[in-house]
Amino acid sequence: MSDPLLVPGGRDVRATLDRAGDTAADAIVVACPPHPQHSGNRSDARLTAVSDALSAHGIDCLRFDYGEWDHGYGEQADTRHAVEWARERYDRVGLFGFSFGGAMALLSTAEGADVDAVSALAPAPRLESDLDVVAVFDQIHVPVQIIYGTRDTIVDATPIVDCAREYHQSVVELAADHFFVGQTGKVADAVADFLVPALQPDES
Repeated sequence: MSDPLLVPGGRDVRATLDRAGDTAADAIVVACPPHPQHSGNRSDARLTAVSDALSAHGIDCLRFDYGEWDHGYGEQADTRHAVEWARERYDRVGLFGFSFGGAMALLSTAEGADVDAVSALAPAPRLESDLDVVAVFDQIHVPVQIIYGTRDTIVDATPIVDCAREYHQSVVELAADHFFVGQTGKVADAVADFLVPALQPDES
């Protein structure tokens, strides 16, 4: 079941909440779409596949569209506001993003977005001089997963992959292009394999 909603924060941020079932879930993943100037939106096939995989494990997913284009700055604020919306309603919050959205997810986490884990698919390493994922990677203090395609000719995720390995974070390599054509199922499974355990309640 999916519900449309507006994310508070002063920008026109429209979202879809995919509910995992009829009963209230206690965990959610916020999903950041790819570049909005290249048709990136919350209906992206990779985001919907990840949402479906999470739903099978009882985890809700909030897929959102960025507000008016703001060179990454407003979009990062949109991401933080979406996380804040989720944190007010759920016990545990994960963050996922693809390409530009992967950069948004990592940058927002580095700057203090209150999440329990973050997964980035083919993340762009740098958007602007002061929107540099590599420069702030050491400020991320939650579990991180980086997924990248070895045949990607659009985004060179190597600098972020190197950071993830340096900090002993999870790296998944797929024989795929930037869009993971024909491999959205593998992507969704990899993300779920990482985020589902990370969003389990602490039994201690």
